[in-house]
Amino acid sequence: MSVLVSNLQEEVAVDDNFTGFLTGVAREVLKNEGYGDEAEISLVFVDDAYIKGLNLQYRGIDRPTDVLSFAMQEGVSVPSLEEGIILGDVVISLPAAGRQAGEYGHSFQREAAYLAVHGLLHLLGYDHRDNEEQRVMRQKEEEILSRLKLSR
Repeated sequence: MSVLVSNLQEEVAVDDNFTGFLTGVAREVLKNEGYGDEAEISLVFVDDAYIKGLNLQYRGIDRPTDVLSFAMQEGVSVPSLEEGIILGDVVISLPAAGRQAGEYGHSFQREAAYLAVHGLLHLLGYDHRDNEEQRVMRQKEEEILSRLKLSR
């Protein structure tokens, strides 16, 4: 499976260890959901101003957020497991991840991993619009983070 990483911000230092760590997190999510070498996603690291612009443009919300997901096949069910599936992009505000790590009392790595897992699950069709969807999605998030030894 392919995990492409782009760093479009300069506020938070990003090194090979960090990108390798989040690539591993992404691969764990995809593997957990039954995807193999055929799946491709991208992780894009941005700052608050960049993600605020995306949030306004695509969701009509004029404020920064922590993570956004852009599925390649919006409005249709998740593609079947066939060769060469491009699932989409997960855009993470690294400054937001840093702030939230402090607020929640855990590491920056754990928060960035959580945001990557959350965003990837959205790409795979999970949501949290109602209580039942939220319960299922939170359970998946915690299972994956626990397997990566990043649970709370």
